[in-house]
Amino acid sequence: MATTADRAAGRTAALHDLLPPVTRRRTRIGLVAGGLGTYWPQFPGLLPRLEESAAHVAARLREMDAEVTDAGFVSDAREGARAAEELRRADCDLIVLFLTTYLTSSMVLPIAQRSHTPVLVIDLQPSEKMDHASFDTGAWLAYCGQCPVPEVGNVFRRAGIPFRSVSGWLRQESAWRRIEQWIRAAHIRAALRHARHGLMGHVYPGMLDVQTDPTLLATTFGSHVEVLEFDDLRHRVERVTEAETRERMALARQIFTLDESVVEEDFAWGATVSVALDRLVADFGLDSLAYYHRGLDGELHERLGAGMILGASLLTARGVPAAGEYELRTSVAQLATQSAGAAGSFTEIQALNFEDGVVEMGHDGPAHLAVGARDPLLRGLGVYHGKRGWGVSVEFDVRQGPVTLLGLGQDADGGLSFVTSEGTVVPGPLLEIGNTTSRVDFGRDPGEWVDAWSATGVGHHWSLAVGHHGADFRAAASLLGIEHRQV
Repeated sequence: MATTADRAAGRTAALHDLLPPVTRRRTRIGLVAGGLGTYWPQFPGLLPRLEESAAHVAARLREMDAEVTDAGFVSDAREGARAAEELRRADCDLIVLFLTTYLTSSMVLPIAQRSHTPVLVIDLQPSEKMDHASFDTGAWLAYCGQCPVPEVGNVFRRAGIPFRSVSGWLRQESAWRRIEQWIRAAHIRAALRHARHGLMGHVYPGMLDVQTDPTLLATTFGSHVEVLEFDDLRHRVERVTEAETRERMALARQIFTLDESVVEEDFAWGATVSVALDRLVADFGLDSLAYYHRGLDGELHERLGAGMILGASLLTARGVPAAGEYELRTSVAQLATQSAGAAGSFTEIQALNFEDGVVEMGHDGPAHLAVGARDPLLRGLGVYHGKRGWGVSVEFDVRQGPVTLLGLGQDADGGLSFVTSEGTVVPGPLLEIGNTTSRVDFGRDPGEWVDAWSATGVGHHWSLAVGHHGADFRAAASLLGIEHRQV
């Protein structure tokens, strides 16, 4: 009998086939290994052994969906400077510095200084322990990678460089899980550093928390914000053919269950807008999209805004997260959770259930289809609560199991932060009103959780991701140079 996880995996695979993910620049990991060259003539067998360990590390890193630039093995300060220049030119998202035995800090400081890239120091000795009875000095030195770690940490701190390290042994899977966490964080840094965020329309009136300075994303992450008009979408909608609309409707029928409330004309309009949205994203090279338009009395721009839910959900499933209500920071959070392999759907608090001890959360509008517990439903709505317009909306419940919330908070000084909370989606009654929805147990009184979550500066929207990834997002915040707050 298929388990919930099996069904979810099957649904994700089916979505992958129907909606091929967009391709982006691969995450770039720099690697340099090193040891003190004075040892090589003294202990002739030492360097080959350490180079073998370095080759193993390089092979493991290449298995982590990253492009690896291996700057080789450095034995003195001059070789360290050469490696620094090579890695600077490679424009890495993270540099892994493998201390194979003792080396001097002068050999590795330039690598961190000149590359302007976060560094992860690793020291992985060949096995769990030394064989003291048979080891000579040369054999011991292969186990001495931990020796320079405090020295490097001291010098990095004095240089104002954040220090991160993983100590262990070469085939210790728990150590490699810690390294993989930093690689996942590098995926997030890579995505945000090179992202092009679309921002279309205008802010939802009165929502002061969602207003975001686009320059702040450029200065904090390196992202670009492309300011769009709804006329950019209108222009493309006008060029969608009837055949393209029918083809998109057929695709939607493969992915969604259509509720009897769906009006065929509204379904066709959503499909037309979906085709145009794909072209908009391609033409502007967008990695995310946040949008809102208030509209009036059914005029064209109101109809465009109301018709975006189907297309925005399909885009989100392909890896281009979309958020309504002009929520730029949440579309950024969705891109971050997606880059960590955890999907991520536009979410807010809906209600509290004190009897069951859960927070009910979800949102109307675009949703990430990969987080669903069942096939998504298209429901026809004559009214979008709090918004003008009508049309089709996406409805499903989030699959049961661990989830992580990621939001972007902002402080009085303008600084951004990653705000996370881990919980578990549990079964129980859900609303059926054309929203994504879930019941999340955070292991505490739901009212107390809301108070703690709200005190972080997170705002009232965030990304809901599948799995527990708080440690990944904490590591990503470190690489991005922002604060992390856990509730």
